[in-house]
Amino acid sequence: MLEIDVVGMTCTHCVLAVSDAVSAVPGVLGVAVDLATAKVQIQGEPNPSAVRAAIEEEGYSVR
Repeated sequence: MLEIDVVGMTCTHCVLAVSDAVSAVPGVLGVAVDLATAKVQIQGEPNPSAVRAAIEEEGYSVR
């Protein structure tokens, strides 16, 4: 499992945007986004750089 800290999520729309973007990355089997902790947990074996790029394309930063 891959866990990423995301900066800039403030609402449910943000959670959905990040979840949808990460879900579209090849190799992702499941996504859980926690707004309170600003963490995204990703199941599967995606390329971490591709996950980061997908999140950044939505306008959020990755720590």
